[in-house]
Amino acid sequence: MRVENRIEIAAPIARVWELTLDAEAWPAFTPTITSIEWLSEPPVKVGSTARIKQAAQPDRVWTVTALETESCFAWATRAMGVTMTGSHHLAASETGTTNTLTVDIEGLLAPLIGLLLRRPIRNAIAAENAGFKAAAEIPPESANRARS
Repeated sequence: MRVENRIEIAAPIARVWELTLDAEAWPAFTPTITSIEWLSEPPVKVGSTARIKQAAQPDRVWTVTALETESCFAWATRAMGVTMTGSHHLAASETGTTNTLTVDIEGLLAPLIGLLLRRPIRNAIAAENAGFKAAAEIPPESANRARS
């Protein structure tokens, strides 16, 4: 089962990629994520792990499974007898960057999980993508002042 959300972001791909890799900052602009803690030493690479806490869910450890600079970031976790893979696919567009978030669920219980969770997952990744858009479209000088 795959759930996907695509959004156009009026920011250069380098800016969106920077936000994608700065996962520990995601709780500041994505309403579905409470905390992310990298368990591996930097830099982020395939095999790196992070503990993620999302609202109304137990902490889960996610492992980076794909990393292509300014193109793709993916990580996966196992839960409820399935493997969930969350991916960020970036592509340059006429207006800046097309950011596509996907969640793939595979395993014996994937059809059942899909029936139960497709809508909440769709809503969650749409909210996350809207957060990426808002954060990326803030002019860098404004973002730096906001952090000070």
